[in-house]
Amino acid sequence: MEGNAFRVEGGHRLSGEIIPQGAKNEALQVLCATMLTSDEVVLENVPRIVDVHNLMDLMRGLGCDITEMSTHTFRYHTPEVNLDYFRSPEYQSKASKIRGSVMLIGPMLHRVGRAYLPKPGGDKIGRRRLDTHFLGFEMLGAEFVYDNDKDEFFVSAERGLRGAYMLMDEISVTGTANMLMAAVMVKGTTQIYNAACEPYVQQLCRMLTGMGAKIEGLGSNLLIVHGVERLGGTTHRLLPDMIEIGSWIGLAAMTQSELTIKDAAPEHLGVILPTFRKMGIEVEARGNDVYVPQQDHYEITTFIDGSVMTVYDSPWPGFTPDLMSILLVVATQARGSVLIHQKMFESRLFFVDKIIDMGAKVILCDPHRATVIGIDRQYPLRATNMSSPDIRAGVALLIAACSAQGVSVIDNVNQIDRGYQFIEERLRKIGVQMERV
Repeated sequence: MEGNAFRVEGGHRLSGEIIPQGAKNEALQVLCATMLTSDEVVLENVPRIVDVHNLMDLMRGLGCDITEMSTHTFRYHTPEVNLDYFRSPEYQSKASKIRGSVMLIGPMLHRVGRAYLPKPGGDKIGRRRLDTHFLGFEMLGAEFVYDNDKDEFFVSAERGLRGAYMLMDEISVTGTANMLMAAVMVKGTTQIYNAACEPYVQQLCRMLTGMGAKIEGLGSNLLIVHGVERLGGTTHRLLPDMIEIGSWIGLAAMTQSELTIKDAAPEHLGVILPTFRKMGIEVEARGNDVYVPQQDHYEITTFIDGSVMTVYDSPWPGFTPDLMSILLVVATQARGSVLIHQKMFESRLFFVDKIIDMGAKVILCDPHRATVIGIDRQYPLRATNMSSPDIRAGVALLIAACSAQGVSVIDNVNQIDRGYQFIEERLRKIGVQMERV
């Protein structure tokens, strides 16, 4: 993709249908899981996004043969692992750019007995520790060393892994995924308590079960994994991306548009639709689709006692932190006020200065909380030039630009490309006036 900026002409109403991509957060997990076996694995509905391409580049270097069967279907086959690639400068450089690379450790411990990992990258949204991963590996019998000079992690399982009881110190999605992949072929039984139970973790469990794993407690916070000797191949289809679905709901509301989000699997959205309804947005599940009618106005509800509504993120089945930026932007054009409480990441609200420059009334209370005073479209947002700090804030700024009067330019959109596939082509089909420049 050429060009690292979007030029967006706002103020246009949109209409039509849009299909969400495959789930980014699921893709990074199941891609790594394909390397647990020397048999072929087929993944369907894989999103064509930068983070996925970067992870597949790492996997190719490690010995995975990847065949594109169709636009979103790939076959993965890793007969042997190239251990030397772990120590190459190319691996060090590529792995440090993508946070999902940490989930290669579990599969590599089974395939070659060790794993090296530079400090992984990802969104700059505050402190994102990896302690949960490495404490879990140690409970399974692995040895862990951090090389401060090289800023590199080394994990060894050459003495073998064994089943264990582990109480995870935080509800970590990637941590749970890593422990699942590390535990599926150990000797004995592993109990993972305080596990994340997001739909994407459930999907990983289904895929691993299809490969021959024995996992109990699907959808709960206690996963029991009975080790097996080997895993085989399977075919697995990814869920639609719930973050994209929430993004397009916000886009429809901000632009006063009627929009149908096709093949959205509403049964896997948890509290996303009810939370948007708290913001006054009409949204309904129609079979496998999500429908947003055209609304000139929407009003934020209050608590029963009349106090200001508070929306906060929390582990599943709570509201996902990845949609807090979208919700904040949507609130700027509502009637009423809301306190946005981003508990999990201390830097994710630091994009609000850009929204304020556009005319929004937002008070940043501290790194975790912002009060939004809706202006009910009396003063439409003003177009401006801005830069995308991370994936989710970048899309929130794009949505704001679509509703603003005039032409906005958003720089650093490679951040958006990391999580949203072919975004300008897809949005232009529903009426968004934008181009990559």
